[in-house]
Amino acid sequence: MAGFLVSAESFWFLPDNVDQGLKDVATRLVEEIFQRVEVLAEHPDTGRVVPEFHQPFLRELIHPPFRIVYRRDFRRVRIVRAWRSESLLHLPCDGGVDSSVHESGRVET
Repeated sequence: MAGFLVSAESFWFLPDNVDQGLKDVATRLVEEIFQRVEVLAEHPDTGRVVPEFHQPFLRELIHPPFRIVYRRDFRRVRIVRAWRSESLLHLPCDGGVDSSVHESGRVET
């Protein structure tokens, strides 16, 4: 599997007026996430199947407090989304009404 098209340095942007300590923490967190994701090039089945979808090609890595969802194709891994794990996952519902599925599996409309 091929490498990544973006680097951790180009991925993260914080305004200049943000405290240096926060920048350091954010930079370290992004670097840790990239390290976790880089493992997928050699071990694409490392993550678990996303429980909300039950599709073997849609998997996720948990890196608290984030979920990194990726699609495992035959020759590549595509990062779909990364977000805070306590956030609700919004899924389309029949009839055009959006539902929210919490990580626990609870559905809210």
